Formats: sequence, structure tokens, C-alpha cells
Amino acid sequence: MFEEMIARIAGRFTRVEPRRRARTLLLGLLSDLPDKNCWTISEYAGDETPDGLQHFLRKAVWDADEVRDDLRDYVTEHLGDTGAVLVVDETGDLKKGVHTVGVQRQYTGTAGRIENAQVAVYLTYATDTGHAFIDRALYLPKSWTTDPDRCADTGIPATTVFATKPALARTMIGRALDAGVRARWVAGDEVYGADPGLRADLEKRGVGYVLAIGCDRRVSTPAGVLRADGVAARLPKHVWQRLSAGAGAKGHRYYDWAFADIDLGEADGHRWLLIRRNRTTGELAFYRCYSPEPMPLRILVQVAGRRWTVEESFQTAKGLTGLDQHQARHWTSWHRWTVMAMLAHAFLTIVAATERTRQATSTDWISLTCNEVQHLFATLAITPITDIAHRLRCSNWRRRHQYRARQAHYQRQATREP
Repeated sequence: MFEEMIARIAGRFTRVEPRRRARTLLLGLLSDLPDKNCWTISEYAGDETPDGLQHFLRKAVWDADEVRDDLRDYVTEHLGDTGAVLVVDETGDLKKGVHTVGVQRQYTGTAGRIENAQVAVYLTYATDTGHAFIDRALYLPKSWTTDPDRCADTGIPATTVFATKPALARTMIGRALDAGVRARWVAGDEVYGADPGLRADLEKRGVGYVLAIGCDRRVSTPAGVLRADGVAARLPKHVWQRLSAGAGAKGHRYYDWAFADIDLGEADGHRWLLIRRNRTTGELAFYRCYSPEPMPLRILVQVAGRRWTVEESFQTAKGLTGLDQHQARHWTSWHRWTVMAMLAHAFLTIVAATERTRQATSTDWISLTCNEVQHLFATLAITPITDIAHRLRCSNWRRRHQYRARQAHYQRQATREP
């Protein structure tokens, strides 16, 4: 299956050298290296310096968007379209300094607070078979888009303008649907549920959505315009149903659920306020929902539960395929690294899903996870270069490079002092 994936993207590289580098990078991302960057992967593959991989990510002639399209087709073909949901969410990578593209002090859920970070929006394709990323977009704060010199230094195209995270999500979802991805639903958190433009786009396309909103959001009901928590307070006890939002690490995630009709004056479709109540704490969560046809409560609950697949994708992609371990400061390098990491993650997901399908008739086997697939593949299919002479050459090169980098840093600091 690995060779099938390589063959799918091989035509995107007109020369044999970048084609080989792509294979080397994918094998490195699928390896059991604890840290995955150009230095460690190059040493692992037998190169004396990381120059080859760095050139592949920065200057080699190939289009990351074309590989992204291949990735999308690869995922949708293997995971099918049964119960397909497009899930959108953002994640942050903590960074030091101010020179990495898109970095500034901003809130990121990765840290749960404001940190110096780089934030990107990702789109996951989730079905009954599995889930994997199919697109991503780097979020550029206004401090970047209003500074042409800074953008030029990091290779950001001159035509790039500021776009909110929901706007990035709208672009990616539209791109996927225009490419023929068959998904009946879109799910996302409060950042996306609060954007009327995203909801309007999906309703125009006839695509349903289950998007989280805050408790203070106002909705139109037969009783008037009310806050979401006000609607929940008016619901009688008998309308709440105990339903599972899907299986988690400790079994099914059961909550109490209810929904109410909203926006009855709107044409074309049906709209609801979906409410989730924690059975232990009583905490409430709210979702705006839309579907062209009437839907039972259990279907909306299933779609709401699918939103958590993107969190699982972040965890496995960062932990197994180095999605957040790049050392890319440049716009082009970031897009190339992330698409290759997403491709490696998709490979693990598809292999695990395929094995689960093969073992479905047997009760004696435990289904393989992405972690187990990665460990088996790294053990059985990847042969690292481990001779001492090679390691010493790499170590000497790294020390010289780090020494020169430190000296250049000290010189820059000295020139800035008054």
C-alpha cells in the first residue's frame, strides 16, 4: 500500500531527484524517530547533511497543492462516503522567535492560553471507516498581512490578504465539494458556528451542518428570539433523550440530548438548535443544525459526535508523523511539510481501516490502531542507516552548523545594540 501511495503522487515530480526525496521524507515521517525534522530524517536515511531535504521543501520544482489534491482523492477513495462528514478545526504549534511564517502571540487551544504560536485550520474527512486530513490553510494574523516586507521575507504571495479562520474553512470546504467530495454534513466548533457566511454557503449547496455555538447566541424560535441557554431552560423533561455521541477511549459517550426548531421563517430546509447535557455535571453545549430534509435527533447527535475525530487526527498526526515538528520558516516549506505529514498520516489511517475490514469476521483479533501500524511499518519496512562512521559525519556537520548559526546570531545582536 505504501508503493501505491508513492505511485499516486510520483507524477507531480518531473525530475527523479525530488521524487526520491519525497519517498525519503515520507519514510522518515513514518519512522519511529522521536523527533522528525530535516536533520534527523536525513541522518536516518543516510545523508550526510539535511541540504537535500531542505532544498526539496524550499526550492525544488513541485506543487504542494497538486499533492494535496492527490491526498484528498487517496483518502476519499479508500475511506468511502458512508456517513461522510467534513470536520473543520484549527490547531496551534508553539514556536520561539518571530521569523517563522504566521507566528505571533495568539490564543491556541494546544496550550489553552495565549502563546507565541503558529495557527492553521485543517479539514478532516470522516466516515464510518475512518478519518484523515484532506486540506489545511495557514492562518496569517493582520500583523503579517499588513507588513509587506515581512511577507516577502517568508515567501508569502503578494496577493495574500487577511482571512479569518471561518473564511479559510469556507475556502477549503468549497474546494473539496467542488472537487466532487461527497459529504452530507459539515461539523465544527464555536469559531465556525458563529460565522453566518459559512452557514449560508453550506445551505446554498444543500449540505447539512452541525456547528457548535455559545450559550449566549440568540436564535429565532416560535416563542421569540431567545438565547440558546434560554431555549434549554424552557424545554420539558420528557424531550431529553439519552444517546451516544460515539465510542471513545472508555466506551460510548452518553449524554442527554434535545433539539428545538429554530428559524421557522427561513425557506429551503430545516433548522434546529441541538442541546447536549452532561449526565453528571449538567453542563450544556449547543449546536446550530441544518438539513435540506427532516432529520431525527439521533442523526444530528451522530454528526455532532464526529467533530471529535479531528482532535484524534491532530493527536495521531502530531505524535506519529511529525505534523507539528517542522522547522520551516518559509511559506512554501510549511505547505510542503504539512501536506507530506498529512499524506503519511492518511497512509496509517487507511492501512488500519483496511485491516479492520479484513478482520471484521473474526472475534479473536484486536483491531490495529494507527500507532500499531506505524510501529509495524517502521520495524518491518524501513531500514535506517546506523553505521558509526555515518553517525560521526552527521554529528560533526551538525556541531559545525550550530556553531556558525550561534556566531551569526551573536553578530546580529551586536549590530542592533546602540
